[in-house]
Amino acid sequence: MSTALSPLCGIDYLTDEEKQELLRQAEREPRLAEELDYLWPLWARDDQLPPPGDWHVWQMRSGRGAGKTRAGVEQVIEWAKDGHSPIALVGQTKADVRDTMVEVGDSSIIKRSPPGFVPHYEPSKRRLTWSNGSIAIIYSGDEPGQLRGPQHAKAWVDELAKMMYPEETIDNLEFGLRAGDNPQWISTTTPRPIKVIKDLVADPDCVDVVVSTFANAANLPAKFLARLRAKYEGTTLGRQELYGEIIGEVPGALWPKRSLIQHVKGPVGEMDRILVGVDPPASSKPGSDECGIVVCGRRGEHFFVLEDLSDVMSPDQWARTAIAAYHRWGANEIVAERNNGGEMVEDVIRQRDKTVGIDPDVWASVGKSRRAEPIVAIYEQGRAHHVGSWAVLEDQMCTWLKGATVKEMGWSPDRMDAMVWAATKLMLDPEMSGEIYSVDLE
Repeated sequence: MSTALSPLCGIDYLTDEEKQELLRQAEREPRLAEELDYLWPLWARDDQLPPPGDWHVWQMRSGRGAGKTRAGVEQVIEWAKDGHSPIALVGQTKADVRDTMVEVGDSSIIKRSPPGFVPHYEPSKRRLTWSNGSIAIIYSGDEPGQLRGPQHAKAWVDELAKMMYPEETIDNLEFGLRAGDNPQWISTTTPRPIKVIKDLVADPDCVDVVVSTFANAANLPAKFLARLRAKYEGTTLGRQELYGEIIGEVPGALWPKRSLIQHVKGPVGEMDRILVGVDPPASSKPGSDECGIVVCGRRGEHFFVLEDLSDVMSPDQWARTAIAAYHRWGANEIVAERNNGGEMVEDVIRQRDKTVGIDPDVWASVGKSRRAEPIVAIYEQGRAHHVGSWAVLEDQMCTWLKGATVKEMGWSPDRMDAMVWAATKLMLDPEMSGEIYSVDLE
């Protein structure tokens, strides 16, 4: 091929051999190498590029680490170059949009915009502005009302399946997607079997592309992939989180039907009692389990999951997170399992805040399934409610098998356990301190 060929012209039409020649040329010319770094079609897999044809929605339903964020970022930059404006950027929270989509991550819009076309970011206005006048506006799935009214020409929605109010978010987005001559939006998400995801799969105007984590193996550490295979290959959770499958009802699951989980919109009013359930990990080393931190409340005979703050954290981080939740919600106590770190929870939290009420005396004398059975019964009676959608917690509830152990499952339901500690004390006996009693559901 001619060395005079500009890499910015006609790259989509080059053969694989011509692309390889272009890369060899870049090894000799640093300026060309820098230019090629921002030429996404040269590096992207086919499943990361917009599908051909006339589509309204492109859903990239993928496993974790499959490169879906990079695909969304590059498409937004391309839309901005072409003058499509305004563009809606919708994430789980404003922090998620900022950290993952806009400025912090290596694949963020600011990091991947080519020199001379890096947008001006105004956090206070939730806005990015490019040199050609294209703008993008930030929205979050926990405040779907923000999307009521504004018009957009294009939109990128990241992690739709994990949003607190997924249906309301998309409904409001669709009503405002009426600017320009070809309104479109893309969804990049690890799926869950919720209505909005199933509706998109069935929508004739949606191109649903399924991508596994391992499709991006060339860009992921071999040790990371080996650990994922060893821990999750062949499991229900792995099918969803690694291969992008939509997992329906799981036979033998502790929570047998997702329909048992009733979602309500906040605010839900005053609670009679609020507890912060904590299920600490056995280790804080890299690769350790999450620390389960779930805020729950009771009003009358009804139980509410108010917030799930679980994550992989050091003892200092999870202690500060639990203390902040305790004060923010005006909670009565923090509860933890005594025979699995409860006393340690008390010590760690007391070092940071001696005013916090703590009950480390919840004692687990039976397995996870048995101690959760009374709480499952409350869900079956329609007396349990989730304020918003807590995706990962709900996945753990609806995929954990009755009678299973952590060794058999290959993972630990730390969020579910934290919720069960709080729910048990709230609902079985609000003043209970001591053994968790199981009930016979047969």
